[in-house]
Amino acid sequence: MILEMKVPSPGESITEVEIAEWLVQDGDYVEKDQAIAEVDSDKATLELPAEDSGTITLKAAVGDAVAVGAVVCLIDTSAAKPSGAPEKEVAAPTGKKETKEEAKKEDKPIVPKESYASGSASPAAKKILEEKGIDATAIKGSGRDGRITKDDAVNAVPSMGTPTGGNRGETRSKLSMLRRKVAERLVAAKNETAMLTTFNEVDMSAIFAMRETYKETFKEKHGVGLGFMSFFTKAVVRALEMFPAVNSMIDGKEMISYDFCDISIAVSGPKGLMVPVIRNAENLTFRGVEAEVKRLAIRAREGEITVDEMTGGTFTITNGGVFGSMLSTPIINPPQSAILGMHNIVERPVVKDGAIAIAPIMYVALSYDHRIIDGKESVGFLVAVKEALENPGELLMQNEVKKALEL
Repeated sequence: MILEMKVPSPGESITEVEIAEWLVQDGDYVEKDQAIAEVDSDKATLELPAEDSGTITLKAAVGDAVAVGAVVCLIDTSAAKPSGAPEKEVAAPTGKKETKEEAKKEDKPIVPKESYASGSASPAAKKILEEKGIDATAIKGSGRDGRITKDDAVNAVPSMGTPTGGNRGETRSKLSMLRRKVAERLVAAKNETAMLTTFNEVDMSAIFAMRETYKETFKEKHGVGLGFMSFFTKAVVRALEMFPAVNSMIDGKEMISYDFCDISIAVSGPKGLMVPVIRNAENLTFRGVEAEVKRLAIRAREGEITVDEMTGGTFTITNGGVFGSMLSTPIINPPQSAILGMHNIVERPVVKDGAIAIAPIMYVALSYDHRIIDGKESVGFLVAVKEALENPGELLMQNEVKKALEL
């Protein structure tokens, strides 16, 4: 019996996927539920499992865009399993290793058939060439036996670049469907929104002191670290409740405002930037936020994140500080209307009580869609975030730190 394997729907609104990699070769014997391919949608990379055991015939190549419901391979379920074959045999992707090795073999320095340094340069010519910054080996002399004359040096024109003999090769690779979709969304966000960015700075001294006091006890009791993301998420939730326009979106001629806070967090994964969502963050404790951040980050980095886990979100937090960014203007994650950028924490001189002191300072940036969020609301929102982060005990924990941290 010949079984036609069709592309399943990875999620709502997705109409096609791209074959990112075949994990088997044409004619291989595959086991039921064995991963036979990785497919890219515009939101995530998913594995395609074999629906039955048998010999496989591939019907699509790597890089092909295949519609949902289209046949990508055939499985001959009547084929007998080869004797001595392993339970699950996953072959290396075809053509990749050989292509690299062939490229290395071909990547040899080109030896010119004719040497332009067949003669030496006269002393006068050498001086002129040195003043021009021209290597004598790059000049073909007109004198006897190829000798470079003064006229040759005077007429020599410096090249646009100095040859170094180094490798000047280049490689081309096709962008994945996920990367192409991210690019489209980023360009759309720049072109279709009235995006502005407002900045502020946060003194992280209070959070540093709180983490220093409670982080060990917190980790021992809850199994997760007390990081910065829980403080930022709680501060954002508080600010969104104070400024609901920031927790809104434009839908045609209407503005949709939400009474819940689904916070998207930007995570760097093996396939690029992913933005899983913390649902109803307003109902989570510090422990709940940290546990959910850890769970989603692990799933994203291991390639297990699902489309549903990245769908939705009413506001995004991105932390460029983990890569050393001092300041940036984050791009809105459409159809959301705002995004908060965190950055690295650096000890800087600040004025406290009329005296100069050293404090751990983080710059924060809020990019927002000016079509529905006014300057007053955007600045007020960011100031509210700053106030909560600089005074977390009172504004985020109601002066009951241990209770808030569930210690």
